[in-house]
Amino acid sequence: MSPIREPLGPTSGPPTQPLRPAVHRRIADDRRVMALGPSKPRLARPMTVFLSIACLMTFAKVLASGVPEGTRPPVGMVTVPAGVYQPPFRSETDAKQVPVKAFALDRLPVTNGDFLGFVRANPRWRRSQVKRLFADVNYLADWNGDLEPGASSPVDSPVTQVSWFAAKAYASWKGKRLPTTSEWEIAAAASPTRPDGENDADFQRQIAAWHSAPSPGRLPAVGGGRANCFGVLDLHGLVWEWVSDFNTAMVTGDARGDAGLERRLFCGSGSQTAKNPTDYAAFLRFGLRSSLQASYAVHNLGFRCAQDLPELSVLPPPAP
Repeated sequence: MSPIREPLGPTSGPPTQPLRPAVHRRIADDRRVMALGPSKPRLARPMTVFLSIACLMTFAKVLASGVPEGTRPPVGMVTVPAGVYQPPFRSETDAKQVPVKAFALDRLPVTNGDFLGFVRANPRWRRSQVKRLFADVNYLADWNGDLEPGASSPVDSPVTQVSWFAAKAYASWKGKRLPTTSEWEIAAAASPTRPDGENDADFQRQIAAWHSAPSPGRLPAVGGGRANCFGVLDLHGLVWEWVSDFNTAMVTGDARGDAGLERRLFCGSGSQTAKNPTDYAAFLRFGLRSSLQASYAVHNLGFRCAQDLPELSVLPPPAP
């Protein structure tokens, strides 16, 4: 049978190209509509309804959790959900609670190998070239040379003896930043099984044991401990860590003679207004931060990086 050909107009004329299969289907559909009359509106398919409900549930979950759904932190980082930090010390004018947005945090502390890549790319941060304004004489003192960590500082161990300025510069080089005190404390409060690690007796005993033991001459490799429930490792038990606002813990003047000091913020009186007077580790961290200067390079003080997450912007699912 020869293919159907369509005339150019009401009169016959030169034949056109054969109709395509899609045209045949369209003509057949039109004939069915003419025979059956106008079609009734179709109901939404069950799968469409199911997906819409699932989207609404996901939307509600995102709003409740404070973590943008589908937001993946960069490689090597984890998402710490939003929370509330209660400072261990505060004056009458300080906020009792500090809200913390969800953020990304490095799973591990920065290692000697990581920092070696930084000083290779940024010569002014090498040990022999750094300015004393930005790092004291102990800066990278455990390294054998500018570009040689040495046997006492394995490349997979946390880098220490770096100043706040150097840690901040490294974070900026990586497109990140240092975590705030509130962020670090929110992340460090979590135990391997629960976000409120203060109620985990085993976790608290492990922290106390680390603080009561001297630092080893050669630090072990990062990642040897157990991750907390957010997926972060080595927040306790390895090194102290810099935070971006460490100097907000500082008090000025001599505690014995300065009448302008808020005396309830230090010495034994500090526990009177503390959130948890038995959280000795929090007192120790506060004491360490208040004693630091930005140029200090300490043998058991390292750091890790943080990063902001995109603001929560989730649109409701489209109508079926």
